[in-house]
This record gives sequence, C-alpha cells and structure tokens, in this order.
Amino acid sequence: MNNSFDYIIVGAGSAGCVLARRLIDTGNVTVALIEAGRRDSNPLVHMPFGVALLSRMTSINWSYNTQPQTQLNDRALFWPRGKVMGGSSSVNAMCYIRGQDSDYDDWVSQGALGWSAEEVLPYFIKSEDNSRGSCSRHGVDGPLGVSDLRHTEALSRAFIQAHSECDLPVVADFNAQYHYGLGLYQATHRNGQRCSTAAGFIAPVSEHANLTLFTECMVHKIIIADGIATGVDCMLDDALTRLTAKHEVILSGGAINSPQLLLLSGIGPQSHLAEHGIECIKDAGGVGQNLQDHLDVIIQVKTSVREGYAIMPALVPKYTQHMAKYLINRHGLFASNVAEAGGFAASRFATPQRPDLQFHFIPALLVDHGRGQEFAYGYGVHVCHLYPQSRGSITLSSNNALDAPMIDPNYLAHEDDLMALVDGVNLALRLLHSSAFSQYQPIPWQPAAAQLNEAEVIAFIKATAQTVYHPVGTCKMGSADDPLSVVNPHCQVHDIAGLRVVDASVMPSIIGGNTNAPTIMIAEKIADHIIHSFTA
Repeated sequence: MNNSFDYIIVGAGSAGCVLARRLIDTGNVTVALIEAGRRDSNPLVHMPFGVALLSRMTSINWSYNTQPQTQLNDRALFWPRGKVMGGSSSVNAMCYIRGQDSDYDDWVSQGALGWSAEEVLPYFIKSEDNSRGSCSRHGVDGPLGVSDLRHTEALSRAFIQAHSECDLPVVADFNAQYHYGLGLYQATHRNGQRCSTAAGFIAPVSEHANLTLFTECMVHKIIIADGIATGVDCMLDDALTRLTAKHEVILSGGAINSPQLLLLSGIGPQSHLAEHGIECIKDAGGVGQNLQDHLDVIIQVKTSVREGYAIMPALVPKYTQHMAKYLINRHGLFASNVAEAGGFAASRFATPQRPDLQFHFIPALLVDHGRGQEFAYGYGVHVCHLYPQSRGSITLSSNNALDAPMIDPNYLAHEDDLMALVDGVNLALRLLHSSAFSQYQPIPWQPAAAQLNEAEVIAFIKATAQTVYHPVGTCKMGSADDPLSVVNPHCQVHDIAGLRVVDASVMPSIIGGNTNAPTIMIAEKIADHIIHSFTA
C-alpha cells in the first residue's frame, strides 16, 4: 500500500468530503480521506425519514455526553455526532440554512478577513443544486442537492398558519437576505433522498485513482517535525500505521474531534498538555476554547386526532401505503425530513432584521432525541437561542485518542441566554395553542400547561433543555494576536506549517441557524484557496 499522499484529510464529514472532492477534481494531486466511522451503507441514512431513528444507531454515532451542566440542574446532556461517511451531514435533519448575512460580517470584525457575507456567498452558490433553479442567491449543478420537501404533514402547514396570531410573516426562502417569520424548510435532498456530503461530493468520485478512502480508521496523532506537519499516525487494520503528506494535513473532524487531535498532538495550552503527559509543540491557549452551541427547548402537546407521525397501530395502513410510494418514486412521507416547518423570531434582545430564535416544528412526539418513544398522537416545536454569549470548552480526559474528550458547553452561564429562551418558550406556547391548531384539540404535555409564569418557564428550561446539535468555535479563526485564535483566515494553524483545520470549529462565532451549510461553505472556500496556491 502507498502510504504517501499529497494531502491527508482527517474526517470525511461535512467539510472533509467537500475538500477531497475539490482537490480530486483538479486531477493534479493525491488525497487520503480518513474516516473513523464506517461507510454510509445503512439505508436509514439515505431515506430522509430515517432521521427519526438515527440517534439509536450507535454504530454510526459518536454518542458523546457533556459534563454535568450547572445551570441545567447538573444534567449531563447527550451530544450525538455522525461517525460515518458524511459525518453529521449523514445523520442530521437536513435543514438547509445559511444564517444571517451579518453573521459573516461579524467574523470579519473578529479578525477573519475575507469572510464577509459578500465574499462567502459565491461558495454557498457553488455547492448548491437547488430544485428551484438559479438566482442571485442560489445555484444549480453543484454537488449538494437542495430541494423543497416532497411531503409535508397537515400539522406542519397548520404551524405556518399560526403566523398571523403571533405577528410573524410567512417566509418563502429562509436563505434570502432576511428570514424572520415561519415557513417550510428546504432540505439537503436530491430525488427524494438525503444528499449528505458523502453522497453528493464523494460517491461520484469514489473510484478515482487519486483518492484513497480509509474508513474505520482512527487517527491518533499528527506527526510534526521542526514545526511542519508531515503526516498522521492511525490505526489501520488493527495496526498503528503512519501516513505521510507531501503538502498538507487537514483536520476536518468537527468542533469536538479536531481540537482533541490537536491537543493529543501537542498543540494547545501548555499546562493542560502537561497534565496528560503530552509534549507541548505549540503553546496555543485557544485550542478547545470558545465552544458555542445552540441550546434547545421542546414544547410538545398531545392530541386525540390521528395526524402526524405517531407510533400507533391505526397508522400502520398509512405507513404501508407511503412506503410503497417511496420505494416506487421516492415520494410520500418517507421522503420527509420530519422537521418540515420552522422559522425565526426575535427575543427581547433582538430585532426582526436579525432574529435570535429559531423554531423546528415536528409533527410527532419526540422523546430523548428519538431514542425513546411515546405511544400517542401529538406534535411539538423546538425553540433554540441563536446567539448565546456563554462559552464552553473541549479538553482531554486522557492522552488516549480512544477516550472521549471532556465536553463542557457551559450552557446558560450568561443570564441573557436564559431570558432569550424564556421569550422563545412563551412564543412557542402561543403558536402551539393558536386557533390554527384548534381542530387538533391540543392537550398540554411538556410543559403540562398552556401558560406558565416566568419562574415556571425557567424551571422547565433547566429541567428539559438539550442541544440542537450545532457545536462550533473550538479552533477559532482570527489574527495571530488574538489569544483565542488557532488558525488564520486561510484556516492554517498558527506557527505550524502544512497544517490546517477546516470545519465548524474555525467559526469565530456561531451563525444564526443550522450549521451544516456554513460548514460546507467553509470547505469550498478553503479548497479554492488551496487549489489556487498550487496552480498559480
């Protein structure tokens, strides 16, 4: 086996698959794409409705847990992440959201020069193959399928109809310049199937002579000699194997695994590395710091009306009929991403021009991230706070790459984060108990009342809030004089040649929406930079 490549990419997820495809398309370089998980062969990955069961699939999930959270009744929260080709793009709810234009302008103000809204828009468009066609903000013919949903439930449409009672407009395109209001999401689908980055970017070139794909291969360490990254040590077929990179090693493991691997390789806070007996190659205090995530609260009601995606015997004929539709032409409810509708609103801290609350409506009851079940009809809405001021960290639990790192999101450390969620819960309650849902005769379930006072809302948040799966920021992009910055605006690790981090961990601050599309954009932009550097 050839163990030497031009580029080694660690992590075949949302960013890694994009980077590999763009480098392979040049025809000039060899690429090793390394994934700790397995191939994306599970049929539930490709059928959009399968998302309802993927949290139970431990074989394709890192299944992390956080440290106990002080402000959440000392609960340790479940943090699922994709451990499979495509990474979390293979297990997420597929909502295609780019965030607010001002989010990227904020990155520039934090030292990420070249990442303004105007400068990143072409890279969103480049990836996209939008079923609605091209326009000034959307593209076609890209590897990433983006489509209107082929199926939506009546309950999802009722959620949108509730807009008028809550002074929210209806939004046709959540990726327009402004997205305040309610509407149906577009999803990363193509022909009624999930279009993960593995399916969209890698599957068409999987047999390319210049691409070597390693799956079920855990990287233990980056090899750094005289300040230059030269390769990685990984477990391949139960043997520790060294792969070398002629040009660059690129980490695309995400906001948890990328900082963990930097720390294991001697790049991080010197005192923390010393605690675990790791030689410090680069004293970088920002590695693993600046962790941000969207904290989420689910408001759910039950109903006696037979609607939605309940686990009930009476719905067996419906599911049988729709499975036939899906198998024949990829239509019907199994083409649904479940989180069909949603929208954006503003708490007391925001404005309609830059909303800080996001909704994901679910026409079903959700128990423990889908790992549990409730035998009843019902529906609910996720409400998350988009711009938390709280900051957490990723640190090592040991110097063994097989041991999960310590994840401390430090949720609700800033009081404003809590009060924004209070406003979001109150608005969600109004939506679910509006006249648009009167025909479904909603019965309060979680919480057990249609109206709560502020103390009751706070207690409900602290007892039930969970992640909505958007960790970012732990290898912050910025200028070298920023003590928290890990990489420069080209995502090159400060003071280490031949080493980049390209994934959601480089975001200086979290964007106002789902993080998958922005992560793909980051990879597109850096791939373009790399290609220009060796073709100039």
